[in-house]
Amino acid sequence: MTHTGSPLRAILWAQWRTMRNLRAGEGRLGRVVTSVVGLVWVSLWVVVAVLAAVVLARPDSRELAVLLPWGLMSVFLYWQIAPVLAASLGAGLDLRRLRVYPIRAALLFRAEIALRLVTSPEMPLVLAGALVGLLRNPSVPAWAPAVGLPLYAAFNILLAAGLRGLLEQLFAHRRVRELAALLLVLAIGVPQLLLLGWPAGMWGQLPLRAPPIYWPWVSFGRIATGAPGPQDWVLAALWLVAALLFGRTQFDRCLRLDRAEASAPPGRFPAGAGAGLAALARLAPDPLAAVLEKEIRSLARSPRFRLVFVMGFSFGFIIWAPLLRREGGFSEAYPVLVSVYAVLLLSEVLFWNAFGFDRAAAQLWFSAPIPFKNVLLGKNAAGASLAALEVTVVLAVSRLLGAPLDAVTVIEVYAVALTLCLYLLAGGNLSSLRFPRPVNPEQSWGRASTGRFQMLVLFLYPLLGAPVGLAYLVRWVSGSELAFFAQLSLAALAGAVFYRASLDCALRLAEQRKEEFILTLSGQGGPVLTR
Repeated sequence: MTHTGSPLRAILWAQWRTMRNLRAGEGRLGRVVTSVVGLVWVSLWVVVAVLAAVVLARPDSRELAVLLPWGLMSVFLYWQIAPVLAASLGAGLDLRRLRVYPIRAALLFRAEIALRLVTSPEMPLVLAGALVGLLRNPSVPAWAPAVGLPLYAAFNILLAAGLRGLLEQLFAHRRVRELAALLLVLAIGVPQLLLLGWPAGMWGQLPLRAPPIYWPWVSFGRIATGAPGPQDWVLAALWLVAALLFGRTQFDRCLRLDRAEASAPPGRFPAGAGAGLAALARLAPDPLAAVLEKEIRSLARSPRFRLVFVMGFSFGFIIWAPLLRREGGFSEAYPVLVSVYAVLLLSEVLFWNAFGFDRAAAQLWFSAPIPFKNVLLGKNAAGASLAALEVTVVLAVSRLLGAPLDAVTVIEVYAVALTLCLYLLAGGNLSSLRFPRPVNPEQSWGRASTGRFQMLVLFLYPLLGAPVGLAYLVRWVSGSELAFFAQLSLAALAGAVFYRASLDCALRLAEQRKEEFILTLSGQGGPVLTR
């Protein structure tokens, strides 16, 4: 189908087809599950919109003057932050690649505004519910919400377009991209830290007050309730003009951005780490040592891997702290749970899609004079070594935080994590060859596995972790540490047998699916920007 009319219509149609076909190759089951999840998600926001309509229809104007600005502030925060978080899950047109066509920058900017509205429908839905509620409120004149809320939506759309352009410029620089991604992920855990350190009873002492007048949600909120002063109209106009100038300026700069020039070249591998790798390589015979060193060096240079590695011992502590904090310190299970979480987090980049970072270079493994078995063993050894390093860092941070650590606990942490690694490596060898997916190591976030395998992982994690969980069940029933370590040893032995069987099966898969495997990993991007 072709579009001979407005370029704006063609761009929006292409975005619709992009969103529709994003998972078209993942099978009927994948599309059905995605559709069901999307329907549930939209239904939740419909419920929120209905609640907003019910609450704002109440005629208490004093309560409305306090409640609406806080609600509009929540809309603002979600509208500006959620697209940044969802950038790792969606796909959209990269408008910079449309510059080769005779399309004016002003039209592309209008397309960007329309895309911000289409790809973030939750908050327009909530504002529509608020509009219905205010129109039904007898104390609010009908003109007020019909003017105030659309103006507020326009302010958010313009600001979102500018913020996206600014982030595109910042994320074009390697170091800034890594730091911003890490800070963004860690910021998600801030509410849990506040809950952990907030004194009991403090929430009830916070009075419900309207925010200061200079915030945009206050001015637009007063306009929407029909009680604006002259200063509210002036401030609302200033906020709209500022959002328009910011959005258009940042969009124009983003259009002129050259990622190849902005990106910093890969840094050299640290000398100390290089010496450590040389010592590690001497422990294994060639060509296994060469593959092992190559894997560790390339992963250490990958922003994607570095982000996940740091998240393991930082974000892991944040999300588990409120659950395992006890009077006077941390629970004994704290280091174990954080270590298991860190290993599972690393599995996305180390185990499930081991050839993803190689992309088109993966064909070298089939043409080089190296048995493919050594390639798999080298990748597995690198993954296990980096997982063990992650566990070591987790133990060090646990010690700094005052978590209880004795010799038995340290042995338990390493034994549980490495036993779990055996099962993850066995499953990862099969998934890496059955569900390969090219992954850009320069992108700090995004999916490293196919969508259908992501759904399969939900069942694989409990299944692969069951032998380790059985050891804890034995300890709970018997109350014996000896019985626990005996069962964990049996789990490790079974994991080794499973790993050997999966290795043989993976080698057969590599031979059977060689052409399809190389073709999939060699896929190149087009005008669709996926994250």
